[in-house]
Amino acid sequence: MELTIIIFLLGGLFLGWSLGANDAANVFGTAVGTRMVSFKTAAITCSLFVILGAIISGAGTTETLGKLGSINALAGAFAACVAAGISVYLMTKVGLPVSTTQAIVGAIVGWNIYTGSSTNVQVLFTIVGTWILCPIIAGIIAMGLFTLTKNFIFRRKLHILRLDAYTRTALLFAGAFGAYSLGANNIANVMGVFVPIAPFTDITISNFYIFSSQEQLFLLGGLAIAVGVFTYSKKVMFTVGNDLLKMSPVAAFIVVISHSIVLFLFASQGISSFLQSINLPSIPLVPVSSSQAVVGGVIGIGLLKGGKEVQWSIARKISIGWITLPIIAAMVSFIILFVLQNIFNLTVNN
Repeated sequence: MELTIIIFLLGGLFLGWSLGANDAANVFGTAVGTRMVSFKTAAITCSLFVILGAIISGAGTTETLGKLGSINALAGAFAACVAAGISVYLMTKVGLPVSTTQAIVGAIVGWNIYTGSSTNVQVLFTIVGTWILCPIIAGIIAMGLFTLTKNFIFRRKLHILRLDAYTRTALLFAGAFGAYSLGANNIANVMGVFVPIAPFTDITISNFYIFSSQEQLFLLGGLAIAVGVFTYSKKVMFTVGNDLLKMSPVAAFIVVISHSIVLFLFASQGISSFLQSINLPSIPLVPVSSSQAVVGGVIGIGLLKGGKEVQWSIARKISIGWITLPIIAAMVSFIILFVLQNIFNLTVNN
């Protein structure tokens, strides 16, 4: 593989690192924040299942993201990934859980504007629509599950030590499911722009399994996410797990499950195909914001308790980050593209 290609792929790996550093908080932040799961255990579990989710179930959302703007040059894909990665890193630096989905969408739109390519407005509206629906759906699911779980615990009258043991186990399994869903739904943000110009060739393993070039890209992206989880995710985990709302371990479990269900729904080709087969509207396969899903779940439980315990000032701060992130990513993408084309004489659009 040429050195140039490796350098360009580093842009996607940087974005993957940024996703791991920030979005891992959405999977295990509540568990770590409530001290029910150690950071080390959370990081190992999250890393493993993110990689599995990316390789096994990451194709659906990648196709949708490609329709927004088909970047057809390695330098262009590099610019989009670096722009998104820088934008997410800046938000991570101040401890805000933001969305790599919003960052990469902003970066792709920036590429479209710079190169004069058309933006698929219908796909853009679909993606933006999920940004609005995602926290609402997660909040509703969290409220329902929290009510059911509280009633179940009350009727069973579980001893506090047994409840503690059950909750720790449940948080670990919920986190694994959440990490799988994160990898399946958000790997498109990391490596989706490279899929049309994938530099790898398919590998046949023992005449039994073909390891496609797309899956190889997703493996690299998953590994980059794992590195981000281990090296830089701890601060954001505690923002989600403690600062926004003081949560019980049971509430933490509900938030993770609600977040995971939302991400899985928008990534599952099987569920989408099943709904179509029975003549029901299919769920769009789009990379949704895991940050919005988990914050929606946290606020949903907070509202169920009356809303007074929610730190609304922090919620507003997070919301401002969500609004400004795609704009910042688009601007950074535009600047990087200009530099690559006019200073380094690289082709950013074929």
